Amino acid sequence: MPEYKGMAQPAKASAEDLKKLRLVPVPDEKKVEEAIRLLDEMRKKFRSFVLAMESCVKCGLCAENCHAYLGTRDPNNIPTNRAELIRKIYRRYFTLEGRWFGKLVGAEDLTLDTLEQWYSYFYQCTECRRCGSVCPFGIDTCEVTMIARQILYWLGMVPKLHVGGGFGIERVGNQSNIPKPGMVDTLEFLSEEIKEEFGVDVRFPVDEEADILYVPSSADYLLNPYTLMGAAMFFTYIGARWTIPSVMSEAGNFGLLFDQRHLMRHLFMRLHDAAANLGVKKIVWGECGHGWRAWKMYLPYFVDRPLRWEITHLHDEVAYYIRTNQLKLDPTKNAQPVTLHDPCNYVRACSPAGPYGHTENMRTIIRAVTVDFREMTPNREKNFCCGGGSAVLFDDPEMYQKRIQFSKTKADQIRATGVGKDGNGILCAPCSICKAQFYPMVEEHELGVEVKGLIDLVGKALVWK
Repeated sequence: MPEYKGMAQPAKASAEDLKKLRLVPVPDEKKVEEAIRLLDEMRKKFRSFVLAMESCVKCGLCAENCHAYLGTRDPNNIPTNRAELIRKIYRRYFTLEGRWFGKLVGAEDLTLDTLEQWYSYFYQCTECRRCGSVCPFGIDTCEVTMIARQILYWLGMVPKLHVGGGFGIERVGNQSNIPKPGMVDTLEFLSEEIKEEFGVDVRFPVDEEADILYVPSSADYLLNPYTLMGAAMFFTYIGARWTIPSVMSEAGNFGLLFDQRHLMRHLFMRLHDAAANLGVKKIVWGECGHGWRAWKMYLPYFVDRPLRWEITHLHDEVAYYIRTNQLKLDPTKNAQPVTLHDPCNYVRACSPAGPYGHTENMRTIIRAVTVDFREMTPNREKNFCCGGGSAVLFDDPEMYQKRIQFSKTKADQIRATGVGKDGNGILCAPCSICKAQFYPMVEEHELGVEVKGLIDLVGKALVWK
């Protein structure tokens, strides 16, 4: 299929790229027929999809709650209108009135141009689920995005960025394509950095028998070293026997973002086998929002073997040690004004309610390690997305401009806290994709803040005995 020039689109993976994931793209002349067959399969399997197709009354409440629409003012980025791109096809082929009356009831034939619209707009949705949280009917249009992306994947219409990340995890265990020797070298360097800056001896065990299996984001090896250093310092401080698995050194699960049938399950099994081989008792997840959502919410349904381990998040572990007074912390080491971005996949997708849920645990931590914490408005489950969720981190010129637009609402929230007024504030972003979005966006919007992970702040505030 030739590149579509009618709207902003991320660069597509080539046929050669797709072969790396054992996927053969569907020829153009068969794409429409195959897409209809796949859509039929999805509607028969997912009742939530049928609900989204048949229950929306176009009240428009989702419009002013979507950062993509607020940033672009593109009508197709209104969540219900984005879903309409697939709903009009659903009506045409799977409803009686659509088959009889066609356009009179908003039904349309599927065309290659329509599939190109799907590719453009379903990769402008960051799957943040804010629209679903305000919908009076409980319609989660994020699920429509997930189904559309799965169909597009089977057709061979996938962003090059996503395929590269998925292949990296399959090949070497992380989306950054870091082989084990490079990973070990990096960790040795970080040990030296901790000794030089904090005066503490810290090891990064790899593939060792341990009680705790720690799964960081691979971005922490390259872009967020203080997050990985903070995690290692915490485990050392509490005297844990811990290790990082080289075969699954990636907290993210790109399968959730475009291929839940094969890739997501494959990565689940890799982690399962690594934990079994290393004899661990607990798996602790690092700072990756969509990765945590995938493992916490989907793992039990995709693994065909008994789960023998507790699976928890590093934030929840640290919050427990703070509440039980087992960490000595000096918050004055983080003296700058700080605000907290709530990653969508933590607070809307999988955080239990109550004082010990992930949402409140993040606040237990940040209040313990800083002296000037300022909440954004709105916050918690009502927060706005960073604009880069679901790995919408494209560098194509048109799509990069979209990222700037997507982040405008979040930038306004950050600016309103005043943390960047004097140019020395901290934006705490406890998710690797959020960090990757914010690094350039705080410059684009001139916010005057430095991006840090939550565990970065913990590592700096620890007082060693």
